[in-house]
Amino acid sequence: MLLVIDVGNTNIVVGAFDGEKLVKNWRISTDYKKSSDEIGMLLVQLLRHNNIETDKIDDVIISSVVPQMMFSLERAVKRYLNREPMIISNDIKTGINILYDNPKEVGADRIVNAVAVRRHYPGNAIIIDFGTATTFCALTESGNYLGGVICPGIKISLDALIERTAKLPKIEIVRPKNVIGTNTVESMQSGMVYGYAGQIENIVRLMKSQMPEDTKVIATGGIASLISQVTDAIDILDSHLTLKGLKALYDMNK
Repeated sequence: MLLVIDVGNTNIVVGAFDGEKLVKNWRISTDYKKSSDEIGMLLVQLLRHNNIETDKIDDVIISSVVPQMMFSLERAVKRYLNREPMIISNDIKTGINILYDNPKEVGADRIVNAVAVRRHYPGNAIIIDFGTATTFCALTESGNYLGGVICPGIKISLDALIERTAKLPKIEIVRPKNVIGTNTVESMQSGMVYGYAGQIENIVRLMKSQMPEDTKVIATGGIASLISQVTDAIDILDSHLTLKGLKALYDMNK
């Protein structure tokens, strides 16, 4: 089995592939203060809770946008899974031609998503990843990574709103019953959900104006399913896109 690990600023997503099939996946909080022993024991517990013994893990691949996590995570994998992990870096084979002014600035998660789209949804694409930041990536059918857009994620925006106002409460980010809220909580939920959907629609519209007509929009990440309910801008929803990208990269580089 292959264990794939994607380290984001807020969450670490872990998946176990048996051949081409993603059999299990987990989401845990990113905490770079955790020791390698804590991380290792957590990985072992997750696997064993799902009846996967550590000796069933043949290889491990890791993508990370949090450098502070890498020493402890790599050490945990080596010590508790007895495997030398493959790390996504600038010199790994991806099949993606990055046209950024400085290709090294492109986050590993964005490249992993692009690889997944090329394998599973070939063609011209805009990839939206709803994470701590919301990223938009423009990818051509031939594998040219044109660039993209980076926005504050919806939770960052909500946290800033609450922090900078004296009377607004903490709320759950869910779709309200109506756009016109009849209380503070519903009004805030409407602003977050529909306001964010409007931002998505406008950015997608502007990006498509610079891309071929057949460009499709693929979304992934924490709130992708929520936003896809309130906008027609998203064509494909794939919550496991990054994990699939890591599997594809492993196959290309093993």
